[in-house]
Amino acid sequence: MRQGEREVGSFLRRKGVHIHWRVYLIDAMGQMAIGFFATLIIGLIISTAGEQFGIESFIRVGDLAMSMMGPAIGAAVALGLKAPRLVVLSAVVAGAAGAEFGGVSGSFVAAVIATEFGKLISGETKIDIILVPLVTVASGYLTAVFAGPGVQTTMTALGQAIMWAGEQQPLLMCILVAMLMGLVITGPTSSAALAMVLELEGPIAGAATIGCAAQMMGFALSSYRDNGLSGLIPLGMGTSMLQLPNVVKKPIIIIPPLLAGAILAPIGVIGFGITNIPAGAGMGTSGLVGPIMTFRDMGFSTSSLTAVLIFYFIAPAILSLLFSEFMRKIGYIKDGDMKLYALSKGNNEER
Repeated sequence: MRQGEREVGSFLRRKGVHIHWRVYLIDAMGQMAIGFFATLIIGLIISTAGEQFGIESFIRVGDLAMSMMGPAIGAAVALGLKAPRLVVLSAVVAGAAGAEFGGVSGSFVAAVIATEFGKLISGETKIDIILVPLVTVASGYLTAVFAGPGVQTTMTALGQAIMWAGEQQPLLMCILVAMLMGLVITGPTSSAALAMVLELEGPIAGAATIGCAAQMMGFALSSYRDNGLSGLIPLGMGTSMLQLPNVVKKPIIIIPPLLAGAILAPIGVIGFGITNIPAGAGMGTSGLVGPIMTFRDMGFSTSSLTAVLIFYFIAPAILSLLFSEFMRKIGYIKDGDMKLYALSKGNNEER
């Protein structure tokens, strides 16, 4: 029995199949986020611009990009799982089938199953060119048909439960969602993927966006002493995940932006009516996707622009800076704790 288990384990390792939560929830899901950013999110941005400025061709291009979400997720997941090229291209069909029967979550599950089956068969026969696509497409399609609807229903129900709880206890849930999404966006998992899978929308999506924005703008300003101007754009408009190595070494540095998000989310949502859609809920200020999706949901007006500027940019930056300076003063945070060494190394190499 043990000999058989060892042989199976050896075979799986040789094929690059590692059955571990980290592989699927971090590696694969992180790549999935790239897949729908390149299609759904960019399509929404182009389509929104077309609607605002009355450009019909923009709307058509945006709709086309959004329709390719499933195939893009399939390819992205396969790349994240380090699949051979033939498996990657075949996973496009699995992702499309998953999206058809189970939305974003169905596309992800179908792509994962199809990719792993494709990897198992790849290189084992002399007819790979036929067998690998056949196995990958068939396993992905069957997963999409039989598991996709159930997975989507489960994830949608969970998201709806969160949003229902937000309606019952808006103050508490805004705080919890903002803090949770703040931790996720700075951590190794994908907040954008999580928001899409749970289909967060409305006020709860607004709270999630504020929590994510607080991490990005908060770290951009609170780490100014360590990184100067070179850290503002990468952190504020890129991703707060750049601070993850520093957070792992000294977790206390995440407290300022976390507190800022917890304070601002209920004020922004309850007091100013900030809402969002799933595509923007987990993006924060990254590439201005969060604000743009908020305008798509709330409409572009003076009041929505003011709310976005205050709760996505100005207030998180100021509050995080105040909290971090206080923590520096009492010795909890020290100079160098938030230094982005990757950026400083790059600057030194350029010099």
